Amino acid sequence: MGLIKLIASWFGIGYIKGGGTIAAAVTCIALWFLWKHRLLHTNLAMIITTLVILLIGIFVGNKVEPEWGKDSYRVVIDEVAGVLVNLLFVPHTLYFLIGGFVLFRFFDMVKPLGIRKAEALPAGTGVMMDDVFAGIYGNVVLQIIIAFTVYLHA
Repeated sequence: MGLIKLIASWFGIGYIKGGGTIAAAVTCIALWFLWKHRLLHTNLAMIITTLVILLIGIFVGNKVEPEWGKDSYRVVIDEVAGVLVNLLFVPHTLYFLIGGFVLFRFFDMVKPLGIRKAEALPAGTGVMMDDVFAGIYGNVVLQIIIAFTVYLHA
């Protein structure tokens, strides 16, 4: 169970006050490094990484829920998945990375338009899906900004 808790808490970040924000920020920093070193630079690589993190998150969420309770603050792998969803198909620039971080945290905290309902899904799925939806909402806003930026420069 030790490894499961370590992964669910994203290597202990979930035990820190404000762990969700810290996990999202650490994920952004890691992504920036991976993008700049061309280790996670294709859409396919981002999609596969996102799906793997999502599936691992559901698995570990199911495992820790009996002991930690429903959607424990210690589980922050969901923030990692949400940030990854948020930054799918987004240009790898510092501006979009920071904007994506801000948008993700906004939607994750405010939980508009059905995000809260996703938390009601069973066990690990509910833990992960509210952040996935927050990531989708953030991604939609980023895509609108991208389209608007392209339109202005055309």
